[in-house]
Amino acid sequence: MRLAILTALLCLSVPARAEVTVFPALNGASDARTLVVYSSLDAPLAKPMIEGFQKANPGVAVRYEDLQTVDIYDRVVAETDAGKGTADIAFSSAMDLQVKLANDGYAQESRLPLSERWPRWANWRDTAYALTYEPAVFVYHKPSFRDAPPPATRGQFVDYLKTQGDKVYGRIATYDIERSGVGFMFMARDQEQYPDIWSVIRAMGAAGVKLYSTSGAILERIADGRFVLGYNILGSYAADWAARNPDVGIVLPKDYTVVMSRIGLVPAAAKSPDLGRRYLEYFMSAEGQTVMARELQIAAVNPEVSGENTANRMQEVLGGQLRPVPVSPGLMVYLDQVKRSRVIERWNEALRNP
Repeated sequence: MRLAILTALLCLSVPARAEVTVFPALNGASDARTLVVYSSLDAPLAKPMIEGFQKANPGVAVRYEDLQTVDIYDRVVAETDAGKGTADIAFSSAMDLQVKLANDGYAQESRLPLSERWPRWANWRDTAYALTYEPAVFVYHKPSFRDAPPPATRGQFVDYLKTQGDKVYGRIATYDIERSGVGFMFMARDQEQYPDIWSVIRAMGAAGVKLYSTSGAILERIADGRFVLGYNILGSYAADWAARNPDVGIVLPKDYTVVMSRIGLVPAAAKSPDLGRRYLEYFMSAEGQTVMARELQIAAVNPEVSGENTANRMQEVLGGQLRPVPVSPGLMVYLDQVKRSRVIERWNEALRNP
């Protein structure tokens, strides 16, 4: 028993493991300064952004640490509190945790050339910046909908599951809100936007919904036809899969479409905050946002960037259908463990007893 307890304590004390990718300075200098990035964006996806940054800063090497969103938060807090110094920039899809870092003094103000022109909803006190525009979408297997269109609203989604539930039992998927921060945030927004959201959850439970913590696990199964529908899937990953898999289709829900953003900030204890701000500035620039829109398939926020894959264009076409999540302390509501536990308990109850 003592050995088991000791082993558990040792495991808890080990820092979260990151997938680390090092990009040497383009000028070949062995003593180049190094920008340290903590990010929840997969390194292969982030590569074009890093390459663009390094072209503009050939004397800077980049250490890119790919982490889960909770691990980013935990490491920034733990390293700051220990006086060790931490990443130069933290970039995460966990909007609530990023805002909590800023609100609790773990991020520093970054006054940048674009700060005043950045959309008001996407800038909190020049400290936490929304850098992407990513809708929550329905994803579907196109060959499974040759004879009828896929659901385009939550009401249609429920009707489809009620009429076709037996045929597609076990072939519907969404995020596991207990393990996916993005999934929980989408569910929290659904509660605010759709009074009858629990009817959707019960219908998915009756249809044998499968739950996953990552987008890739769901999209892979939709692409090969094992699943027919995915609910509230992060649109950026869906667009990337759809670009490579002709059988993957995307619907932006017509009743309303929640839009989340990845937030970038420079931690208060950054070892090289000037490099962090330089990277943040590139990420906000028209050049960086264009690279993101074209190569990462993630819509640009910068109002100066034109084209189809931009917040401006999406707002022109869809207008009030889009419900972007503002960067504000309101995001921290569901970090309250009591409220969070109540939502998860009701979620599990609805899935178990449809």
